[in-house]
Amino acid sequence: MEPHSVAERIREYFPEEVLSIEDFRDETTVTVKKESIYNICKFLKESSFLSMDFLRDVTALDWLGRKSLRYEVIYHIYSIKNECMIRLKVPVSDDDLYVDSVSTIWKGANWHERECYDMFGIVFSSHPDLRRILMPEDWEGYPLRKDYPAEGPQEEWRGFKEVLKKAEEYAKYEWNR
Repeated sequence: MEPHSVAERIREYFPEEVLSIEDFRDETTVTVKKESIYNICKFLKESSFLSMDFLRDVTALDWLGRKSLRYEVIYHIYSIKNECMIRLKVPVSDDDLYVDSVSTIWKGANWHERECYDMFGIVFSSHPDLRRILMPEDWEGYPLRKDYPAEGPQEEWRGFKEVLKKAEEYAKYEWNR
């Protein structure tokens, strides 16, 4: 099965929801309305013909100042049976950072969506455990946003001194070879 035929199948079943289909270097990207991402993903997985049974990853891009809708949430979905990969993109505005979670469709989406939330601040509605996964819970800001300061936050992270104290405490357990 070719990725473009998967894209055409999506357009056939969701004609009003597909914003664009792009083919570039043997990869197909389907940009869809964010309100339809859950239904489209469910269709891709449950369709016996398409059998898109593996969510490879979920990530995001920040297009600060380059596109009218600042963010894109990106899904790479693969069919093991058909050996076919397709990319879905969902444009998201800075004013409405909510996208439906697909973690009930693919369990692996849980961690990917948490990472997206942690790094970009995109909230996945109906996610079972949406909390930070890479940064400490009390971290302020989202490090992969284009407007996040390259040198880090203005103030030292509150937990920094605690981490240093623990490092000193645990240093006595280090084994030198």
